[in-house]
Amino acid sequence: MPPRSPYDDLVHPRTVKKPVPQVEAERDLVVEDPSSGFVGAVVRCEKDVVHLEDRFGKVRAYPLGPGFWVDGRPVVLVRPKPAAPAGPARSASGSTYVANARARVAREGRIYVEGKHDAELVEKVWGHDLRIEGVVVEPLHGVDDLPGIVREFRPASGRRLGVLVDHLVTGSKESRIAGQITGDHALVVGHPFIDIWQAVKPSVVGIKAWPTVPKGEDWKTGVCRRLGWEDDTGYVWAQRILARVKVWTDLEPTLIGRVEELIDFVTTD
Repeated sequence: MPPRSPYDDLVHPRTVKKPVPQVEAERDLVVEDPSSGFVGAVVRCEKDVVHLEDRFGKVRAYPLGPGFWVDGRPVVLVRPKPAAPAGPARSASGSTYVANARARVAREGRIYVEGKHDAELVEKVWGHDLRIEGVVVEPLHGVDDLPGIVREFRPASGRRLGVLVDHLVTGSKESRIAGQITGDHALVVGHPFIDIWQAVKPSVVGIKAWPTVPKGEDWKTGVCRRLGWEDDTGYVWAQRILARVKVWTDLEPTLIGRVEELIDFVTTD
C-alpha cells in the first residue's frame, strides 16, 4: 500500500456544510416555503406550528423546524423565546408608577414651597406621587409670609401643613421662623442651598460646580454672568436647568430627603 499522506484527512472549506441558523418565528417575519413557493408573514406561532399569511390574506399552517427560507437563505424556524417579565414602571421620583390612575380628591393638608421655581421642580419630579396622594403644592412668596399663612390655615389632625424653605441654616431668620411654627400638625424643613437652582446637580446642567456669588449680589444674576448664560433668569431656569431634570437622581440628596419627608408628613392621617 502507498504510504498515507498527512493531507488525506483535510477537507476543502467549500465542502464543509455550515449549520443552518435558527430564527425565531416572531410576528410579521416574512418566511418562504420553497417547496410550494408560498410566501407569508408570521401571524401566529403555537407550540409546534407557525401560521403564515400571504399578501392576499390566505393563511397556511406549517410545522416549526427546517425547510424555510428567510431573505433567500435556509433557516430553521423555532418558537420565540418568552419575553422576560417587565419590572414595574417608575415615576420621575423613583416610586412605582400607577398607570391610568385618576388624581385623588385633594386633601385638606398642603405643602408650601418657597417660590415658583421650587414649585415647578417639585411638580416635575414628584407630580405623579402628589396626584396619587391628593396633595396640593402652593408657592410661598417669602418666608416672612409664613406666620400669617399658618394662622389662616389652622393646621390640625387630618389637615397638616408642610413647608419647604430655601437656605435653612442654623441661626438664620428662616430657622427662627421655622422653630416658631413647627409642631404636631405643621412641619417646616429646608435645604442648605441659597436657591433651588443649586439643588440640581451641576453635571445635569453641564457645569463642574455652581459658581460662588459674593454676598450682596443677586445670586441668580451672578450665576448667569459667571457661566456666560442669558441674563433672563426665567429663561435660564426653564431651558437650561428645569428642562434637563428628568428623574430624582438629577437632584441633590439633601433636597430629595426633605421633599419625601414633607409628603409623608402631610399624608399621615
